Amino acid sequence: MGDSVLAIACALAAALCIAVGTVVRQRSASEVGDHEVGALGPITTLVRKPSWWVGTIVGFGGYAFQAAALGLGSLLLVQPLLVLSLLFALPLGARFSGRPVRGIDWLWAAALTVSIAILVVVGDPRPGVERAETKHWIVICLVGLPFVALCLWGSRHGSRNRRALLLGLAGGALFGVAAVLTKGVVHLAGRGIVPVIGSFELYALIVVAVVAIAIQQSAFQVGALQASLPATTVMEPLVASMLGFVVLGEYLHADRAVSAVLVAALAAMIAAAVALARGAGSHEADSVSA
Repeated sequence: MGDSVLAIACALAAALCIAVGTVVRQRSASEVGDHEVGALGPITTLVRKPSWWVGTIVGFGGYAFQAAALGLGSLLLVQPLLVLSLLFALPLGARFSGRPVRGIDWLWAAALTVSIAILVVVGDPRPGVERAETKHWIVICLVGLPFVALCLWGSRHGSRNRRALLLGLAGGALFGVAAVLTKGVVHLAGRGIVPVIGSFELYALIVVAVVAIAIQQSAFQVGALQASLPATTVMEPLVASMLGFVVLGEYLHADRAVSAVLVAALAAMIAAAVALARGAGSHEADSVSA
């Protein structure tokens, strides 16, 4: 029980840092014009912006808290809590843009909080194994790589919002995979530095994280934030939780009646996350255009 409480505290701290980092990086990326996009995307321009580095450093702090939470609790416990970053980003985004928070946004924020509380408390997530087996990673690559490739290919054409949506889906999926890799690396770190250095998870995590961040920044730059932010916010916990259930053997301690309640809570969480993300993106877009 003690570990679960600490995991929840670390996850909430991670959500707060993610919210601050995201708001700052979103505003930095939205200021990059198409003519400033380099071979690696807008990231080549953003690295020269001090504000982007502030958001990035705070975001890395959020990742450190997330890693600590994953070392103490299951993906099914930690990942839904990270969606609360939208709740924290609500007043932060309003503060940055100089706009009041709408009443409907507070209602969605309340729905998000209640639905996540139900998933965490009523669902009572139970841990599984700490690391995925090689055969599981092969299946993940066979399914995940084509999905990401199709999203990236599709993002080359169509409207800016459609491109941002596809990039958001790809980035969110990769962040979900990164969460599973992080859990494995944190577990190995408990044995010492040698097992970590000798594991493939560490190097796979570096590659996946770098690609995911680059894709996310491209999504922020190429289209309206309300197109990419909901996709990223929803895809990450869905992919991470699904892999935690299928690959790591994590599960929710619930009977059939409780399962129906959890499904409803999950649907409410997704709806509230999309609504809040769209609202935050709309405010940011309006403030930039103003």
